[in-house]
Parts: sequence; structure tokens; C-alpha cells
Amino acid sequence: MAQTLIELKVREILEDKIQYIKSDKGAIYLVGPIKLPVNLYGETVIFKWYCWLNCEEVTEDITRIIEKLSAKNLAEFQQSSVLVYGDFEFGEEALIRFHSICHTGDIFGSKRCDCGFQLKQSMKMIVDHGTGALFYLANHEGRGIGLFSKAMAYLLQENGFDTVEANLHLGFVDDSRNYSDAISVLKALRSKPVTLITNNPKKLEALQEAGMHVSGRTALWGDVSEYNEKYLQTKINRSGHLKEEGTCCND
Repeated sequence: MAQTLIELKVREILEDKIQYIKSDKGAIYLVGPIKLPVNLYGETVIFKWYCWLNCEEVTEDITRIIEKLSAKNLAEFQQSSVLVYGDFEFGEEALIRFHSICHTGDIFGSKRCDCGFQLKQSMKMIVDHGTGALFYLANHEGRGIGLFSKAMAYLLQENGFDTVEANLHLGFVDDSRNYSDAISVLKALRSKPVTLITNNPKKLEALQEAGMHVSGRTALWGDVSEYNEKYLQTKINRSGHLKEEGTCCND
């Protein structure tokens, strides 16, 4: 009897916090919001955190969802998530960032790229603005080639290849990232226009092609050093990233 009451309590807690979004592959399950206090430049900021997971089975039965997930070793698979700040659903103006996971930059603070800087800085921009969301895209490592392949690409870069050349010589395209799941989650959380924090026109195009109203774009350059200057130049010269006058590296 006591176990049954506990199970009912678990179901009651979770059933209002999990929603599913239909997709071509079945469903995207979105769990949240969850209160997440974050240390941002020495200040504790309260975000609302969501996480999502792709699944072929479509069901609203919480018990079935729990049973299915516990039968899989999900720790072997990365899942994406989103940090939301302020009145993201109804606020008139909102900043968003589609941030691709970077194990070396985000976690270790590597100076070979600008990813760690962009992660923290975009969070600060969203908080300073008052409302917004940072989508952390877990299957985007190395522009979609994965961490092991990225390590091999780094070795090629240490021997004169630029980022694009390294990816191509390993048999990949320059950028294989897909934003469709993140856009589906965005639409589930907000219908009003958004301003995108990015230097990458492909992210802007993905939002516009999906029918999302984009009211503007905000550039995000910084943390330039001897270690990443060539990398940043390659973003502009080879990958088409949009340079803001006076904000990036020297020509």
C-alpha cells in the first residue's frame, strides 16, 4: 500500500512536468521546468532548466515513459537541454542562443576555440536582457563529427590544416549540425519573435526556414588570442560567419 502511494506521488510530480512534441521520428519528450541556480561570473542566477529526448514511441503515460527510460542506458547517449530565463513564454523581447556542445572549450576552458567564452557570455547577455533561452545541443560536438573525430581534427590542425580542411580530410562535411529538434522545443516554449545570438548565418536560416519569427541577430565575438585567431579567421573566411567591424581578429 505504501509503495503504491509513493508511485502515485511520483506520477503526480512528473505528469505535469513532461510534455511530448510530435516529430518525424516519433516524439521529443521535454521535461521541466526545473529550478537551476547557476554561478554566472560570481553571481548566483536562477534559471529554469529543461531537457529533451528523442524517442520512437509516442505516449503520454508517465508510468510507461519511466519504465522505458529505466530499461535503457541513457548515460551512454547525450541529451540536449535548454536554460530559460525570465518570462520566456510571454515576454515581448527574448534573446536565444543555439550553443553546440564543446567538451574542450565549455568544460576545460580551452583557448583553441571561443566556445567557452560564447557559452558564458551568451548566458550573461540573456540575464542582462531580462528574458531568453540558451539551447545546449549535445550532438553537435565538432560541428557534428563527434569528440573522437574532433581530437583527430585537432591533430591535423596542429600540423597546418585549418578547421574546415581537417573535417573534410577525415571524410566529414564542414558542418553537419541540424537544428530541427531545438527549433521544435523552442516553438513548444515560445511563439513570439526571438533575437538570435550568433555569428553563424546557417542558424539564422534554419530558424527562418522553420517559420520562426526572428526579429534580429546579435553578434558574439570575443576572447581572441594567439591560440584561436586562425580558427576564428577560418570561421569567417571558410564557413561564412558574419564578422562585425572591430569585434573579431585582425585581418
